[in-house]
Amino acid sequence: MGLLDRMRKEWFMLGIVLVIAAAKLEPSVGVKAGPLKPEITVTYIAVSAIFFNSGLSLKTEELTSALMHIKLHLFVQIFTLAFFPTAIWLFLQLLSITPINEWLIKGLQTVGCMPPPVSSAVILTKAVGGNEGIIITPLLLLLFLGSSSSVPFSSIFSQLFMTVVVPLIIGQIVRRYIKDWLERKKPPFGAISSSVLLMIIYTTFCDTFSNPNIDLDKFSLVIIVFIIFSVQLSFMLLTFIFSTRNNSGFTPADTVAIIFCSTHKSLTLGIPMLKIVFAGHAHLSLISVPLLIYHPAQILLGSVLVPTIKSWMVSRQKGVKLTRPTV
Repeated sequence: MGLLDRMRKEWFMLGIVLVIAAAKLEPSVGVKAGPLKPEITVTYIAVSAIFFNSGLSLKTEELTSALMHIKLHLFVQIFTLAFFPTAIWLFLQLLSITPINEWLIKGLQTVGCMPPPVSSAVILTKAVGGNEGIIITPLLLLLFLGSSSSVPFSSIFSQLFMTVVVPLIIGQIVRRYIKDWLERKKPPFGAISSSVLLMIIYTTFCDTFSNPNIDLDKFSLVIIVFIIFSVQLSFMLLTFIFSTRNNSGFTPADTVAIIFCSTHKSLTLGIPMLKIVFAGHAHLSLISVPLLIYHPAQILLGSVLVPTIKSWMVSRQKGVKLTRPTV
């Protein structure tokens, strides 16, 4: 693959780097009350646009079929929204006595609370031929993040409802009427959401760089990157061990879905959610940094592991077929 092809494929990752660099060069453009008016364009329009887009792109029939995999769905829900944040919280109690930046540590906790993405986990699961379609409601995420926010819970809930739930429902309703057109045209839903997300990331970092009191040391950043890769690998191994036990009842394809969906975290939902829950927080961008690192890390690790997981799944499926008695 040539450099240009690689850049086209990874345009979103490059975009994150570029918008953070642009925010550093000229933060006044994207700050509150600045020319972009992020308090309106981002807080309401951009976030609503992402979830309307999600509602429009989600196939209702796939959501229904995903709910039919009750045992698989339950495993992913419990691991992602109970075990993951609890394990991270216990680990962060140890980290809190180290000199690592406290806001990056808080950011790691918010990563633990995020649901899996509908995008990357599903794409990687499809790449190896496993089951896909695990969707987790954003309201469950709020239960974990609300208590650590400086914004009143009622205010968070009302804004969350208006900018996340309502646009998602409207998107699903509109989809019913233009379903055939969407199937024919196949609009680039992913690229649209990613572009809007870049604007949200840009304005978040404009706020940071316009605040002279915020300082991020390189030591903390390097340690956080190392922790994120370690956490992902450890949890992928843990979900593999759990889902391949003899009495687990999961198929090899189920195991693939569990490994990716239980350990991946949503940037598309995460960044707008942090923007709502930590609205006006001086260290919002530092809290967002671990999630911004986690996203490319999960894609990188997933891409590296796909061939190994695929060959394991194929060999296991062949083994199952060979052990079945012939009629």
